[in-house]
Amino acid sequence: MIVQMTGLPPGVLGFTAHNQVTAKDYEQVIVPDIEAAFAINPKLRVMFHTDEDFTGFDAGAMWDDAKLGFRHFSGWERAALVTDVGWIRTLARALGFLSPGQFRLFHSAELDDARAWVCTT
Repeated sequence: MIVQMTGLPPGVLGFTAHNQVTAKDYEQVIVPDIEAAFAINPKLRVMFHTDEDFTGFDAGAMWDDAKLGFRHFSGWERAALVTDVGWIRTLARALGFLSPGQFRLFHSAELDDARAWVCTT
């Protein structure tokens, strides 16, 4: 399940992943929110957090994430990933340089720091 974060300024979206994240979660929460934001802003800042109860992504969710990232490839101004999940951290460190905008990886204890960084202009 994915829940949109609240209290973020315009042009900044945040999402928290709980339990198993499915393609349906992407299609019903992330994709519509991001597409609506891109209709207003040419550049977005995004924050993604895996909560303590996060158990993983299904293959459809991972595919939807990749498609969304490439569809708006030049539109990502700043992205923060907040997770303590080892395999996600390893993948992010290995591939973070591919992000067209600024990318930073944070531990879950640094959630407030990630929010401040992604919101700073």
